[in-house]
Amino acid sequence: MTTVGILARPDLARAGATLQELVTWLCARGVSVRLEERTARLLTGGVPGSCHTASARDVAEGSEALIVLGGDGTLLAASHDLRASIPVLGVNFGSLGFLTEITLAELYPALESLLDGSYRFEERLMLRATIQREDRSEVMGDVLNDVVVTRAALSRIIHLDVTVDGLFMSAFRADGLIVSSPTGSTAYNLAAGGPILHPSLAAVVLTPICPHMLTNRPLVVREEAVIEVRLREAVEGDVHIALDGQPGLPFAPGDLLRISKSPRSVRLVKSPGRDYYEVLRTKLKWGER
Repeated sequence: MTTVGILARPDLARAGATLQELVTWLCARGVSVRLEERTARLLTGGVPGSCHTASARDVAEGSEALIVLGGDGTLLAASHDLRASIPVLGVNFGSLGFLTEITLAELYPALESLLDGSYRFEERLMLRATIQREDRSEVMGDVLNDVVVTRAALSRIIHLDVTVDGLFMSAFRADGLIVSSPTGSTAYNLAAGGPILHPSLAAVVLTPICPHMLTNRPLVVREEAVIEVRLREAVEGDVHIALDGQPGLPFAPGDLLRISKSPRSVRLVKSPGRDYYEVLRTKLKWGER
């Protein structure tokens, strides 16, 4: 491995010293370093002449591996810039993350395994959302966590028709609907009462948000399923589609939201000494009194 990209949360000033040390460590091993432009500004000693700075998209596309310094939100944003399944090493600067599970103490042992090719990883499914408007225009995006249809704060309950693989599944009267990957099952899906899916499962979960019918429950479908969502009728107030929690796209009667498996995936580097269930126990405080 000869080229590594580094991306940090832009306002993470306390990462400056670690970032400087990291760049020096990589350069000493003959690795070419590409720094995201805002990340480069965090360096305490300035940008070494051997480093290249570029946009997040160019850093992701021009690197053989990507190091992300920050939290889960930083890695989630970085996943949108990846066009190839390169290893992504997420380093958490707060509490242990679901995605950024490498601690500062584990950083260099994890990097050693990354450079010599012995690293452990999980290939994480991404979902592709396509919005077909009445004028035939399409807006598309890939997500690592979830696609969420939700009403505005002061809107009434919305009425959604949902099909899976062309077969009518259900009509939901609810505050919205979450379509989540296994990775996203521990995010909004979990808060809305959905199940936790192991990241290796070839599955997608549909979870209604505060459904009007108590019998509505989350449903797990195969990862190759094609899910389509329509608004059954006009509602008072706005309805939006949020991709990985980013500002929403408008969703109106007559629009068709189609969600399917993306051809892209994210290769997450795993902690050398921690398994998924330990992450769950730590984050969710299982077993604590």
